[in-house]
Amino acid sequence: MDEIECAVIGAGVIGLATARALALARREVLVPERANTIGFETSSRDSEVIHGGLYYPAGRLKARSCVAGRERLHRYCRKRGVPYAQVGKLIVATKDAEIAGIERIAKTARENGVDGLQWLTATQVQRLEAALRCVAALLSPSTGIIDSHALMLAVQGEAEAAGAMVVLRTPMLSGRRVCGDGLDLAIGGDEPPSIRCRCLGNAAGLYAPALARTIDGVPRETIPPAYFCRGVYFSLTGRAPFRCLVYPVRPPGGLGVHLTLDLAGQARFGPDVDWVSEVGYTVHPERGEAFYAAIRSYWPELRHSTLQPGYAGIRPKISGPNDPAVDFVVQGPEIHGVPRLVNLYGIESPGLTASMPLADGLYAG
Repeated sequence: MDEIECAVIGAGVIGLATARALALARREVLVPERANTIGFETSSRDSEVIHGGLYYPAGRLKARSCVAGRERLHRYCRKRGVPYAQVGKLIVATKDAEIAGIERIAKTARENGVDGLQWLTATQVQRLEAALRCVAALLSPSTGIIDSHALMLAVQGEAEAAGAMVVLRTPMLSGRRVCGDGLDLAIGGDEPPSIRCRCLGNAAGLYAPALARTIDGVPRETIPPAYFCRGVYFSLTGRAPFRCLVYPVRPPGGLGVHLTLDLAGQARFGPDVDWVSEVGYTVHPERGEAFYAAIRSYWPELRHSTLQPGYAGIRPKISGPNDPAVDFVVQGPEIHGVPRLVNLYGIESPGLTASMPLADGLYAG
């Protein structure tokens, strides 16, 4: 049986960031990943936005880790040469009744310590983004965009340079407690090994609750239910007349059909909200028809037949469609009773922005 000091399950941005933190602390680290590439699920299927920390209730882990993570991510990108841009975000009210919603967002943002926010009138918005139509907007200058795959490659490279091992096509099947503080892991793959580890981090994203159920000794009542909230994105053919990201006032379960940009200036719209029972990433072109009306509420000049299917992502939620949104869950032995095990549940947006503070939580556990 192979022995390893630390195993981190899942090579998404959270698992990789944790492996980096552990390896830089001179810990021996193995990262088994079930897919054939890093970040295959949630980490490579989001909007690639560096969030400002505007939406999350003050004091919650989402708020704290997002605000702290944003600054750390900016510094990391500059140091490691990861492409990013602080383009700013406009949260727009397309009618007077929506202004109260933006005022609530501004209040929450201030409570979270987000600075630099600016209220803009319709005329000021027009000067900034001539194609945009709204009655008022809130500008978040600290919001940005990032090449998420370049970030994961940089984090993986730094972790591996410090001795971590990332192994693909290697799913974890179960974990069994042994005498002392260790766990024996049953690992799948082409040449499945038997591994004993002293510390285990469950950063399996969409599959974190299911994985926790396979670990001996984890009480079922400590494992939250898993809900899959699917969202699709559509890309704009041609160049968009926008420099900032544009977010409408958010509906329940999502952020609305917002406009984001990649680092090449390509515009994409989404995600929508579709609660599903299983993972699937096919984008059906007919879903785009519902996007036009939503987008034209703030960009009335959008021409028909200019949207094309982009990609789909699934939010790893632990609250259902009729439940209030819940916080990130970083659950250690004081909750589930298994020594040296940390489970991460419900790491949806702003997980990428918050990845380094969340990695600290896994490392500390």
